[in-house]
Amino acid sequence: MASLPLSRCGGALLFPVVLFSLHCAAVSQINIISTEQEVALGRQFSGEVEKEMKMYDDVEVQSYIDSLGQLLAAHSDRTEIEYHVKVVDTDDVNAFALPGGWLYVNRGLILSAENEAELAAVMGHEIGHIVGKHGARQMTGRIGLSALLGMALGENPGMVSEMVANLVATGTLLKYGRDMEREADRLGIDETYRAGIDPSGMASFFGKLLELEGGRETSGVEQFFSTHPPTKERIDNANRYAGGLPPKAGLTTDSERFHAIRKRLPPLRGGS
Repeated sequence: MASLPLSRCGGALLFPVVLFSLHCAAVSQINIISTEQEVALGRQFSGEVEKEMKMYDDVEVQSYIDSLGQLLAAHSDRTEIEYHVKVVDTDDVNAFALPGGWLYVNRGLILSAENEAELAAVMGHEIGHIVGKHGARQMTGRIGLSALLGMALGENPGMVSEMVANLVATGTLLKYGRDMEREADRLGIDETYRAGIDPSGMASFFGKLLELEGGRETSGVEQFFSTHPPTKERIDNANRYAGGLPPKAGLTTDSERFHAIRKRLPPLRGGS
């Protein structure tokens, strides 16, 4: 039997059994790499991130954010991986996820959230990107499978450094498409709800920042809007989805620990 030809997409050789009849633009919509490869990729990126970005070293703050992240991850649709949750020492109102289970929460985001439900909503959204393997899928579509696997194996340190430099400058490795953002919103709402946290925090936080951004009243908001544009449609969708969940007793919106942690942080430039 004659061997089947391989298809090339974005510089990567892809087996036809996987990509039969798929256009190259569709590669980012499927999961090609294994969980082990994705975790190895995330580990490569996290090492570079923590060289380039200053982590916030307050043990109490780090412990709280890690515990909240682990609670949400335990109620996610992806519990077979280990989650690593850390705080970045910057005023920028943002959070970001790396493939394979790494989540970084900026100090500015903690200060900008009015309550624990709002903070959990954004963290849940980022965990949603990990659950959906969005980072690996986007990178596969952009740079190709062979380059991606090379990064996971530590063979392309220059490419990893370049992408982390972009992350430091813009707050994101790659721009996610609308469908991925919608999926991350939905997954984040599900996580908070299952964890016993009021799922309306997402629409609340996005709505508040949309208002503030219009008046430029809060320092650091610009980066959040470049990576998580909370359009009116997204806010309406979040309200609709959270409102359609079955009633659940005991959902919490806030905690004393959240406010105690918030008080430990230096205020944002220009006030918080």
